[in-house]
Amino acid sequence: MPIPALDRLLLAVRELEATRRFDCAGLGSRRTECGEGRSALAFGRQKIDMHPAGREIEPKAARPTPGSVDLYFRVDEPPAAIAGRLAALGHPSIFGPVLRTGGAAPLETVRLRDPDSDPVELARGGLTGLFS
Repeated sequence: MPIPALDRLLLAVRELEATRRFDCAGLGSRRTECGEGRSALAFGRQKIDMHPAGREIEPKAARPTPGSVDLYFRVDEPPAAIAGRLAALGHPSIFGPVLRTGGAAPLETVRLRDPDSDPVELARGGLTGLFS
C-alpha cells in the first residue's frame, strides 16, 4: 500500500520563539498546540511538531539535534517574495532564485537557513499531475 502523504515531522529546536517567527511570519504557517504545552506549526494538512533541544518527549530520535534536517517546501507565491520576508527577519537567502529540475517540470527555488541552521528550500512549479 503506498503512503499517500506526510502527516507531520518533528524538529528539535534551540529556541521555540525564533522558529515560530521564522515559520509563521516568514513562511506563513499557523501556530498550533499539540497538548501538554507542546508547539507545532501547520502547513496545509501537515504539521511540524517542535521540541526544545534537550527536553524532547519519549519516544524520540536516537540523537535529536537542532540543525540536522533539510526541509523542502512547495509554495504558491514566488519564492523570492517569501525569501524577502525571511531576509527582513534576519535569514537571507544562501542561493536563488534559480530554476532547477523538478519531478514533473522546472522549479523556481530559493534556499536559506532557519534559526537552527537547517537548510530550507522553497520551490514553486513542477506539481502538474503529481498529487491528483
